[in-house]
Amino acid sequence: QVQLVESGGGLVQPGGSLRLSCAASGFTLGYYAIGWFRQAPGKEREGVSCISSSDGRTVYVDSVKGRFTISRDNAKNMVYLQMNSLQPEEQAVYYCATAYCSAYGIRLIATGYWGQGTQVTVSS
Repeated sequence: QVQLVESGGGLVQPGGSLRLSCAASGFTLGYYAIGWFRQAPGKEREGVSCISSSDGRTVYVDSVKGRFTISRDNAKNMVYLQMNSLQPEEQAVYYCATAYCSAYGIRLIATGYWGQGTQVTVSS
């Protein structure tokens, strides 16, 4: 069964950190660029970061540059998102998905794979 499963979300205070994990099963994650997306209630989905399949090149949306780090371990079929200095406005469901990843942006592949998401709550 092909699936992506996110974990690592939770409650964190403003300024705190979380590390999200994305585990793939049923397919080889290393063949795909993977993106992290987030969506808050009433807001549009936003591509946060992505990492290419070939050379590990990374892309970040401007608002998270310098605070978030995406990485991948193809041997473990895993992708990670380290999030530092989290702010209340970043509270959302975060999910990983196969993505188009380039300097022009981060886009979900509609016919690709994505997980159910993990909730990130930033509150004091």
